[in-house]
Amino acid sequence: MCLHTPACPTADGPDREAARVVAAHPEQGWSLLCNGVLLFDDTGELLPDGRAVAPRRPSPVLAAV
Repeated sequence: MCLHTPACPTADGPDREAARVVAAHPEQGWSLLCNGVLLFDDTGELLPDGRAVAPRRPSPVLAAV
């Protein structure tokens, strides 16, 4: 999907969130990256193949400990 230089990380790469935003909908809480990843405000992700990546935010309980 990525047509610019340098090319963005692939959707399978560990740095996939560094890809450029091609569509942003902050009022709905998500952005589409040029590598096909849907990135949600809670840090969750939906990959182009349909796999979901759980949010990586620390739990409020763990953060208070």
